[in-house]
Amino acid sequence: MSSLEKEFLEKIEKHKGVVFKISKMYMDNKDDQNDLYQEIIYQAWKSYGGFQKRSDFSTWLYRTALNTAIVFLRSEKKRSFIQNQNIDGLSSQQEPYNDTDDVNMKLMYEAIHQLSPIDKALIFFFLEDFPGKEMACQLGISEVNARVKLKRAKARLKEIIVKQRTDSN
Repeated sequence: MSSLEKEFLEKIEKHKGVVFKISKMYMDNKDDQNDLYQEIIYQAWKSYGGFQKRSDFSTWLYRTALNTAIVFLRSEKKRSFIQNQNIDGLSSQQEPYNDTDDVNMKLMYEAIHQLSPIDKALIFFFLEDFPGKEMACQLGISEVNARVKLKRAKARLKEIIVKQRTDSN
């Protein structure tokens, strides 16, 4: 094993939680989450040689993981469309959660799956305590725009969760 491989694996091991969280936020069943997790690791490894260390590894990994997740999500939708599946009906066809998470976590992740890719990213950054400036930098938008979009994403998330709770009662 080369020193570059060893260095990469050590850094991935330290930050694998980020990859797991993004996988869980963008995919709603275990198999898809695992596929996305592997794809993120693969894409990170492919591009690691070009990592210029101008930012922290964790920052670079967040960006790589989010970009990979968005591309992966688009490819999944295309594949579903090509197979003549109803994209809007996919969530009802997915396997239910098998996680031992409490009910609130389950509701939150189910609600997050209904958000747009950008809103998912913003919620992820919010949950990871990223400051507005860092969110903006990661997404390539202004800080004011990031804050406005985050506020709207949180409101949309709350609306979805309230509706889920109302529907389940």
